[in-house]
Amino acid sequence: MTHLVTENCINCKHSDCVEVCPVDCFYEGENFLSINPDECIDCGVCIPECPVDAIVGEYDLAEDQRIIWLEINRRTSGVWPVITRKIDPMPDHESWHGKPDKIGLLKE
Repeated sequence: MTHLVTENCINCKHSDCVEVCPVDCFYEGENFLSINPDECIDCGVCIPECPVDAIVGEYDLAEDQRIIWLEINRRTSGVWPVITRKIDPMPDHESWHGKPDKIGLLKE
């Protein structure tokens, strides 16, 4: 099993999760962070660190959502640079918190 970054991260990009990851499996895009599913060791230490609840276990998602977010995390982590330290969230992250249907805003 792996953990996945989901829609709540889009346009927020908090990185508290990055600092606690023991295997450096987070990757940074323009407006989203992703987890490489093949590198994640399923330790779960990142989950409580995310202030917007964007990280979930893959099997905690409905199957259709699991397929979507597994593919997005796999694809983006294959091309984006690894991130290993905390950075500031996006400047307008508070205005995006909890907004639905952000998937179309993901910049790959």
